[in-house]
Amino acid sequence: MQKFLIYTDGACKGNPGPGGFGGLIFHNGKKQEFKGANPSTTNNIMEMTAAIEALKKLKEPSEVELYTDSEYLVKGMTEWMSNWVRRNWTTSTKKPVKNKELWQELRRLDATHKITWKWVRGHAGHPENERADQLANEAIAEMARR
Repeated sequence: MQKFLIYTDGACKGNPGPGGFGGLIFHNGKKQEFKGANPSTTNNIMEMTAAIEALKKLKEPSEVELYTDSEYLVKGMTEWMSNWVRRNWTTSTKKPVKNKELWQELRRLDATHKITWKWVRGHAGHPENERADQLANEAIAEMARR
């Protein structure tokens, strides 16, 4: 099974507002960077989109360590998901889960790959997290110039 190390981040100028995502994928000593933007979104959506876009780049089921500074993403995937599914995509307060379609896509990708979800403190000098953040913000700036 192929092994990948992934770092992702999302950014938003206003919440909601223009947003971007970015990430780095490490495999066999090589690094691939990616980024994208959305004119009207939320920070959580961009965090989730960054992970989805990274995982969609993997061509076959793989072993993945995915690092994000989003506790929402990590807790969603490791703590909350099973209860949401059991309750038919509602929260403990019986409200619909926000961003359900994105969570469902993440669940599908999580079932395809062997993913270890890891949290890293954002804006704390972690080089790969800082670069993912930079890519997300570059994507927002590039979109604004178009």
